[in-house]
Amino acid sequence: MGIFRIIAANLTVFRQTSIRNHYKIIMSRNLHASRTDGVDKNVWVEFTQLAADYKAVNLGQGFPDFSPPKFVQEAFCEAVSGGPSMHQYTRAFGHPPLVKSLAKFFSRIVGHEIDPLEDILVTVGAYQALFCAFQALVGEGDEVIIVEPFFDCYQPMVKMAGGKAVYVPLRPRVEGNAILSSADWVLSAEELASKITSRTKAIVINTPNNPLGKVYKTEELQMIADLCIKHDVLCISDEVYEWLTYDGAKHVKIASLPGMWERTITVGSAGKTFSATGWKVGWAISSAHIIKHLKTIHQNTVYHCATAAQEAVARGFEREYELFGSPESYFQQLPAMLHHKRKKLASCLESVGLQPIMPEGGYFMIADVSSVKVEFNDQSTKDESYDFRFVKWLIKEKGLATIPVSAFYSPEHGKEFDKYIRFCFVKEDSTLNAAEDILRKWSHGELKLPAK
Repeated sequence: MGIFRIIAANLTVFRQTSIRNHYKIIMSRNLHASRTDGVDKNVWVEFTQLAADYKAVNLGQGFPDFSPPKFVQEAFCEAVSGGPSMHQYTRAFGHPPLVKSLAKFFSRIVGHEIDPLEDILVTVGAYQALFCAFQALVGEGDEVIIVEPFFDCYQPMVKMAGGKAVYVPLRPRVEGNAILSSADWVLSAEELASKITSRTKAIVINTPNNPLGKVYKTEELQMIADLCIKHDVLCISDEVYEWLTYDGAKHVKIASLPGMWERTITVGSAGKTFSATGWKVGWAISSAHIIKHLKTIHQNTVYHCATAAQEAVARGFEREYELFGSPESYFQQLPAMLHHKRKKLASCLESVGLQPIMPEGGYFMIADVSSVKVEFNDQSTKDESYDFRFVKWLIKEKGLATIPVSAFYSPEHGKEFDKYIRFCFVKEDSTLNAAEDILRKWSHGELKLPAK
């Protein structure tokens, strides 16, 4: 009997091995769709993990490390305690109180009566609003002009929709010896016009811009609008930082310009508006004939957004509608607070020999690091761009996390801008103080982290 047990055991092992090999053969086929080729790497995944591994002070990721205002926290708590309906599905395209609040609030800014049920789509953050826009409006072979620097998801989203990204960079206009402000970075009308072809479907802008902080002036937006109208092109306008402007800069919605409501998709974010990025509530606002196509993508992917979070955001906008323009408005208080944090970071960077570009808006400040001499001994980064190597060195050797600015550029233009790194100043003063301490010790040659 022993011999039969041995034979049976061997047969079992052989069978299991054959099954495993069979599955290996089956799974060796090309599993992924070609639309994901080249878009698997993500700067946020890489540098967030690196910052965590080295326990770095994090001025890299763009989120506040302070709480949202009390009134929206209370609204969220009340929503969660508000009975069964707050825990169940609401309207797929946007919670009725929220779309009504958004329509009422933004109608007076855009100068157009927004229909809450037809002209607005509520999404899982601005990210999903962008995804819906690209998927709904960009077809195979369509060209999409992206103004650089750009939030890094635009290009992969265009590619996955079957489109082709075409790039036009904002370029620094040097007057004197230094570039001091994001206002010094300008878009060439001639260069933009030269990129428009019969296949151009849309122009994508971001104002206030991430990472630069540029706030487009009315005349700059008008130039873009004129080209959109002339060539019958859409405009996707990412305006998530719309309430965060400084030193008198004014945010203007391109959708408010003549002839642009009918061809602009405006993307907004409750996370950036109320300092609650984890709530993931965003929206797209446009003419009904455009929004209906975004709704098609939404209903066949996410379908629905969290009810209680939408209810809280609706109450936040109701409050802000009543207080708009007054000192009690959070839309006044938040930029006033961030103005001081922005100045604090700029002073720190200047004191250690870096050259900050003062942002007119947004969460971020970029700094020119070309004057700093650093020896990169990490051979694993030798084939990477200068700013990627610099940021990794700064995390590993000094314990401070930032983001390389060339990540916001196409490969064809990234080399021109790889001497800049991005800092987020929307942080508690204690976080900014910790970063300042690191930079000052570094500048005095006092700081070197122990090897990992």
